[in-house]
Amino acid sequence: MIYRITYTGTGDKRKSAHPVKNREELLALRNSQENLDRLAKARQGDETAKADLLQLAYNIGHVEGLLAGCKSQGSFFFHDVDCYGSEYKDLILSKKEEIGLVMLEKSAKGGWHLVCRRVPGTTILENQVRVATILHVEMDTNTKDLQRVSFSTSGSEDDLPYLDDAIFEEPMSAEECEQEYQCLKERERKGLEQVPKGAKKANKHYRPWEEENVGNMERSIKRDEAAPSDSDSQSEVIPANDRTRFIFRECMKEEDVTEADLNEEGGRHNSVKVVLSHCNLLLTEGETLGVLKELMPDNWNDQNIRQLVKAYYTDYYNGYQRLTLFQKKVFRESRRMGNAQVMVPQESTEGQPSFTQDSLSKLFASATPPEIPASLPRLVKTVLQNTPQEFKATVAQAMFPPLATYPRKLSFVYIDNQPRELRINCLIIAPTGSGKDSCTKQPLIHIISEMKKRDKENRRRLKEFNDEFNGKAGNKEKPKRPEGLIIQTIKSDITKAALVQRMDEADSAPLYVRLNELEQWDQIEAKSGRANQFTTMKLCDDEDNDYGSDRAGTQSVMADGCLHLNWNANTTLGKAMRYFKFVLTDGPISRLCLATIPVDEDEYGTDISVFGKYGQEYDDALKPYIDNLKAATGEIDCSEAKKLARKLKKECAEFARLSQDRVFDNLSHRALVHAFRKACLLYAANGMKWERSIEGFCRWSLFYDLYLKMKIWGDKIRHADDDIQISKRGPQSLLTFLPERFTEDDAKHVRTKLGMNIEKTGNMISTWKKRHYVVQMADGSFEKVSLKPQNNE
Repeated sequence: MIYRITYTGTGDKRKSAHPVKNREELLALRNSQENLDRLAKARQGDETAKADLLQLAYNIGHVEGLLAGCKSQGSFFFHDVDCYGSEYKDLILSKKEEIGLVMLEKSAKGGWHLVCRRVPGTTILENQVRVATILHVEMDTNTKDLQRVSFSTSGSEDDLPYLDDAIFEEPMSAEECEQEYQCLKERERKGLEQVPKGAKKANKHYRPWEEENVGNMERSIKRDEAAPSDSDSQSEVIPANDRTRFIFRECMKEEDVTEADLNEEGGRHNSVKVVLSHCNLLLTEGETLGVLKELMPDNWNDQNIRQLVKAYYTDYYNGYQRLTLFQKKVFRESRRMGNAQVMVPQESTEGQPSFTQDSLSKLFASATPPEIPASLPRLVKTVLQNTPQEFKATVAQAMFPPLATYPRKLSFVYIDNQPRELRINCLIIAPTGSGKDSCTKQPLIHIISEMKKRDKENRRRLKEFNDEFNGKAGNKEKPKRPEGLIIQTIKSDITKAALVQRMDEADSAPLYVRLNELEQWDQIEAKSGRANQFTTMKLCDDEDNDYGSDRAGTQSVMADGCLHLNWNANTTLGKAMRYFKFVLTDGPISRLCLATIPVDEDEYGTDISVFGKYGQEYDDALKPYIDNLKAATGEIDCSEAKKLARKLKKECAEFARLSQDRVFDNLSHRALVHAFRKACLLYAANGMKWERSIEGFCRWSLFYDLYLKMKIWGDKIRHADDDIQISKRGPQSLLTFLPERFTEDDAKHVRTKLGMNIEKTGNMISTWKKRHYVVQMADGSFEKVSLKPQNNE
């Protein structure tokens, strides 16, 4: 995070820290006339003016008020390369992904200030040495203190060439930041820092890459950033200590595994497996082996156990996976024991998941869905600005249906050269009381508010017409239905006739409905249970569908057209599985776009999530994007969106070939179209301008959606048609199964083998004799007659 530093008192001044909340606030501070005047003087050599420049701090996690005594370690760190000029900007930016850059600032003296992501579990000094080694630029070894403050320059592009909005949000909680501080202090005290000896000495021009052991240091930090071990050799067994025993036993309790289970013949393999699914993110491979050596001394070194442990730290380890609530709880408690460093999952330097084929395997094996990227498109960030972190993924999926309702007659050319309209839905599947409705209610209400104002007026006009129409006697002239009665936001209890009417009067504009409970969809379909084949739901996702009604009555609704209905709905897991259990392979599930809210069922008394305020300021921030969507129309060919779709299609196809999973392959086709539509919507909302972060976000959205579908319905779909049998062959002549000369017993044997009734064997042979297919010999056996094609002339 970024903190603005001010001073309290008039005598012995003390520093006070105040968080800078967003890009706009930061630029306002940097570009204030007072700061610009002082900067101009400072660059002319005025040291007094430099000392009065805007002061910011970047190393801190959570603090409000006095800086002195702060013990909250943040996720970012400040790095000063003040001895280098403008020519080094391109070098730094070319390495931004490798060093985890989130901000680059030109200093008052013409050098550079960097703010980068800190590798969890490593000190500021370790990270500064790492960055200096990658860039081959000298560093000052005295700039490693937590409360370090820097003088800031202007917000111009020259002075601030790079700024990632991720810097404004601290990923760790206040408690985690304090625990990280204590852990790193212990790391320093025990001499565990992976830095060359020279880094510990005061030196303003230190060159770490010139020391002999820097290679070992780099490899160690890279190992921390990736996986516990990339080696195929046997890992070193680390003796168990209080912390590692505690973690492993807590994971055993989570899966109801006892020490006896670990030593039971025939069951120990699966017992170890379920425990490893929790602890491989909390313990290193060597630490796990150390605990197993104590708990199962006779079998811990068996080949199958060692191979299983190795697999969980290579094949199934996912450094980008977020910790579950249970793992976070164990992680926090274990760190207080302080026996050794705890391994935690990492983010990529871009703050987005990197979905390689290996990481996809780990993703679908994970207990939790992939975490939303830190770098988000501008519209997504605007919608999520008041949403707590735990709900951001949910709202990011749910925001698209109402937004996609604004454009009219807008489509984008897909990779199959066919147009795709912005047809989007979102079904949130999460436990009761998890906040499904509360987390999305305000964002969705404000997104759709402009449309609802117009719909409210048209509903008033419609009511006046209905009252006047019904008030006229049968022999009186009836009023004509008013024109322009466009009502896009429909009610959940709408009938099919009313839906047809809304579609007909919408003049090709999409319709939108928000359902508090998924079961309300029965009203739209006018069917429920096994009779509900979700015909309307499937039509909503299909371009150029044919929807309407034919009626004979003069007052009946008779219209036909193309139904475009975007929708949001909520449900629980049990209800969702029951609701779609009769149509698992009939289309509705593949057309869904899913979201969830992960909840730890074993945690009680959780804190209440605090949202930001939704008011005029929030509406004003949304307005430019909504205006762009309202203005968008026609058939658009977005090359960037098509390029992304091809790339995602290739990733899905490769994973389908490697996994040989037909269910994944089938579900990925429509999920890919959903991701393409979201990318196109974000492109249109930007005024037909592409953002680099759209790719990372839509890739996440695609695999987040597929993860949930596979977790919820994967096995159900896989076995849905198991009871359906298809004939493996057509009818065959039974004579072909018999020798040239055969007996009645031979014929009975053939019929038995083919599952036929043997009692009719005599009738069969009698028919063959009459048709001259066989002749009966003197000994009672039968001989085939050579069959020739009959001449029908």
